[in-house]
Amino acid sequence: MEEKKQTKVVIFTTPTCRYCVIAKRYFREKNIKFTDVDVSRDQRAAADMQRRTGQQGVPVIAIGSNRPLIGFDKPKINRLLNIK
Repeated sequence: MEEKKQTKVVIFTTPTCRYCVIAKRYFREKNIKFTDVDVSRDQRAAADMQRRTGQQGVPVIAIGSNRPLIGFDKPKINRLLNIK
């Protein structure tokens, strides 16, 4: 049986962001692999996030080739990752 490849998930965060912590905890609970990019330490990533979204706030969650989500929107995340 072939294992289905998970959609790529990247979350742009800062250490002090409460919703970033909640989002990462949710992904771990659902066994969703993700890449955590700390924009407080990576200025290039912060500039890229702002260019792509027009936002400076976090979390910004990029799921596959979809438009990045601003904030922790569980229903949208579940729909994009096809999880319940």
